[in-house]
Amino acid sequence: MSVNLNIHNVSKTFIVNGKPISVLDDVDLDVRDGELLVIVGHSGCGKSTLLKIVAGLEQPTTGRCELNGRTITEPGTDRCMIFQEHRLFPWMSIGQNIQFGLKGRSRGERDRITDRLLGMVKLRDFRNAYPSQLSGGMSQRAAIARALATDPEILLLDEPFGALDALTKIELQDELLKIRRQQHSTMLMVTHDIEEAVYLADRIVVMSNRPGRIEEIIDVDLGEHRDRGGTAFAGYKKRVYDHFVQTREPALVS
Repeated sequence: MSVNLNIHNVSKTFIVNGKPISVLDDVDLDVRDGELLVIVGHSGCGKSTLLKIVAGLEQPTTGRCELNGRTITEPGTDRCMIFQEHRLFPWMSIGQNIQFGLKGRSRGERDRITDRLLGMVKLRDFRNAYPSQLSGGMSQRAAIARALATDPEILLLDEPFGALDALTKIELQDELLKIRRQQHSTMLMVTHDIEEAVYLADRIVVMSNRPGRIEEIIDVDLGEHRDRGGTAFAGYKKRVYDHFVQTREPALVS
């Protein structure tokens, strides 16, 4: 089934200390089937708020989001979100965490899905381990596996590698790309890391400072095997970075 996410003229206003604060302003965006689209912008530009609206965790003040023609009004199993912190249930084993969303399926089916996903994220030997026994990178792999267990139509990633050390971050970026190719997953991601955006994205959406508006959508034409030290890679980084330095006004809501 093809995936079409349509964000139609979405604006969002919060009330802070009794005053309206505009966070998003008239964001209009389509996410294509099978692509990895990355949103970048200053902290507070509303990129995480937009992701929460797509997840159904927030409602837009005006506008709407549609997934395959259905208006998003609440969370659903057709969307799954991965946060900066893994948010695994600490009282459950890794296998039990992955199976959490599979209630109602037969035990054999739950076990098959769990085995496949543990193999995909290289955690097969840790099925019975608990989150406290895993490193940060391993825990985030487990969180990705749990998100994929229900076969969501779109995966939403809110700076999923932001809390990891540099080497683990690079390793998990590569793992995410492998998973995407294997699953043909559609992914919408937010990050403030320009290099990460260029390395992962098919397209990069550059947001203005608060209130967040789309300044530019950049097609990243680097192919599957991207050289972080290459001239073309550096060119895309500079193109995004130039947007970042245009304004540095601090913002209130991330």
